[in-house]
Amino acid sequence: MSKKTVFLGCGSMGEAILTGLLAAGTPPQSVYVTVRRAERAQELAQRHGVTALAQNEDSNSNTDAVMGADVVILGVKPVGIAGLCREIADHLEPTAVVISVAAAVSLAQLEGALKPGQAVVRSMPNTPLKVGRGVVALSGGSHVDESALSAAHQVFDGSGVVLDVPEEQQNAVSAISGSGPAYVFYLAEAMAAAARDFGLSPEVAGVLARETVAGAGLMLAEPGADPANLRRAVTSPHGTTEQAIASFEHQGLPNMVLVAAKAAASRAAEMTGELASA
Repeated sequence: MSKKTVFLGCGSMGEAILTGLLAAGTPPQSVYVTVRRAERAQELAQRHGVTALAQNEDSNSNTDAVMGADVVILGVKPVGIAGLCREIADHLEPTAVVISVAAAVSLAQLEGALKPGQAVVRSMPNTPLKVGRGVVALSGGSHVDESALSAAHQVFDGSGVVLDVPEEQQNAVSAISGSGPAYVFYLAEAMAAAARDFGLSPEVAGVLARETVAGAGLMLAEPGADPANLRRAVTSPHGTTEQAIASFEHQGLPNMVLVAAKAAASRAAEMTGELASA
């Protein structure tokens, strides 16, 4: 018998996770989704074959959906997570695994809003889940055993690589893989701008930057790929690439990335504090 899996909130990230879960073989009839609007519910039901409920049509949709659920994915914005947990707490099975995909919401905050003993997993997915190339870091709460953690892995296995990390490393994960796609897109923007500065048309500049970054990413995805080795393979002695890399080093690019990542991690910690005091 398939596990009943419930998505409470299903935006673009939630739908990416849902798509991967179904692609991995989970029967659509065992999946329930709640969203705010009836139009969105109809869209998800038609696209994926799942049962989708709209809160503007049924105010009890969240509590009805989680009854008998084995796995519940909390997909609303961080500011709404604690309230959602309190809403569903009395309706969850004691054995249900609750998974949060909200940034900066701590395990203590999640457990504090649910009944004592509820298994809670904190996750940090990133947007490449949408193309099946995501990376997800999981941290289990104080009541999570091997079976509960395995259930959480199964939710994300169809969307990318799943890693287990201690909760105290979640902010670092957020700064590297959570925010990381934006860093890569920013690099692509800068490359395209440089191409335009050389006089290339915006169309050609965009293609050069976009396809170069995408192609390099595919090379990094090969088994055993190492970014330093790949870089050295392109960097011929006394050649053009060597000059560019030397310029990056002179401008302090590695330190710039470190400073940026620390700023992102610091903001994540601030957000956790803000949510705790809200």
